[in-house]
Amino acid sequence: MDVLYSGPVSYLELVAVFVAAVSGGLAAVRKRFDAFGVLVLAWVTGLGGGILRDVLIGDTPPVGISSWRLVAAALAAGAIIFVFHPGLARMRRSILVLDAAALSLFVLQGTTKSLDLGSGVLASVVVGVLTAVGGGVLRDVLVGEVPLVFADRQLYAVPALVGAGLTATLWSTGVLDVWTALGVVVLVFGFRIVSLARGWTVPHPGPGWTARWGRRSGKM
Repeated sequence: MDVLYSGPVSYLELVAVFVAAVSGGLAAVRKRFDAFGVLVLAWVTGLGGGILRDVLIGDTPPVGISSWRLVAAALAAGAIIFVFHPGLARMRRSILVLDAAALSLFVLQGTTKSLDLGSGVLASVVVGVLTAVGGGVLRDVLVGEVPLVFADRQLYAVPALVGAGLTATLWSTGVLDVWTALGVVVLVFGFRIVSLARGWTVPHPGPGWTARWGRRSGKM
């Protein structure tokens, strides 16, 4: 994993921050935020999960506020969206796809960083999930929407949990490398996108245990 994780900021984290920040910028444009609002929401979405991760594993100050590269990546994404958003179509679908991409990248990066710092398998799985969903939750709260992790019983945290668990398993068995890591990213991304397209839902409260894993209308 040295290719993906090197020093205080990894290439993987840069890509994940940029992708997540793009989804935050798109959400801000959809809500008609001004230029400052677009940049702030891009920054929060791109770096919120990473800041939470670093605080939990004791890696302070968090790279999300101490690394100029990560801050620049988030702000650059926001600026690009602000300038070029008129050329983007079907904005909601774009946000969902980018959010799925950020989810898959962050769950891998958050889990591996926690493992590399000796946090233990269970703690690293939890940290990986929180890293993956944290920025998206903050984005949705700031735009006044129910966070995707809770909305419509969507499979959002579940793909992250699967990805974090698989990453920890691969790491523990010594077979986590660039190719298996890529496989985890593809799996989590595909799981999230397919669940949206097929309308898969998580269990919900209901009489007589009749509320179980089900389907609803796809929202893609």
